Amino acid sequence: MKKLTWLTITSLFIIILSACGSSGDEEESSSGSDQSSDKSLYGEIQEEGVLTVGTEGTYAPYTFHNENDELTGYDVEVAKEIGKRLDLEIEFKETKWDSMFAGLNSNRFDMIANQVGIKPDREEKYSFSVPYTYTSAVLVARKDNSDMQSFEDLDGAVSAQSLTSNYADIAKEYGAEIQSVEGFNPAMELLNNGRVDATVNDRLSVLDYLKEKGDQSKVEIVAKEDNASETAMMFRQDNPELVEAVNGALKEMKEDGTLEEISNEWFNEDVSTQ
Repeated sequence: MKKLTWLTITSLFIIILSACGSSGDEEESSSGSDQSSDKSLYGEIQEEGVLTVGTEGTYAPYTFHNENDELTGYDVEVAKEIGKRLDLEIEFKETKWDSMFAGLNSNRFDMIANQVGIKPDREEKYSFSVPYTYTSAVLVARKDNSDMQSFEDLDGAVSAQSLTSNYADIAKEYGAEIQSVEGFNPAMELLNNGRVDATVNDRLSVLDYLKEKGDQSKVEIVAKEDNASETAMMFRQDNPELVEAVNGALKEMKEDGTLEEISNEWFNEDVSTQ
């Protein structure tokens, strides 16, 4: 009877010790999980060594494929330089413009490098870096359309625009009927083929388009807005460490002349300052 009692007590003691050890393991595991969940996005990016960047890949001269089918352009080169200074590999995720914000929201990428204009309604939902491009809106029409000479002439006209772009807002403000397109090239194609009356778009992109098309182009710039728009890298909100790191890289690039050098390479002028 005494032996049975001693065996029972010993067994219970072992079970209690095992339970205590198990509880300790669970707490340690839980603590590790909490630490992982508390890690900032930038901390995770540094750990992986990769910054994922959303971009169109069809928006020359900012982001497009060259004759060797390599992704290149002003925004692409700026993003690569940011990665270099942060000691991060840049992984580009090519996405149509109208799906770009949704891709950022769904964590498909960490940052957008695609000439995103800083607008009050966007600032309510997203975070922006310091501006790295200053450009202006231009009105583009067919050369044979004498009725389209100023922004005021957009009233009642059909303008090809990406719905989520700054330029669509400008066209709407002047009373245009919007023909939705997915990016710059489809807008220019519709206009060149006479299927719309105009497009409001980025001056530098239009100049690059006209340079490439030469005499084959049937369109021209007929008006220009005086106010320069600011474009920046865009992020999900609540990632201040990532935004701060990118801002630090951009500020260094401005101070040492690298950003001006990249700008001159693509535009023969410094578009990184006002």
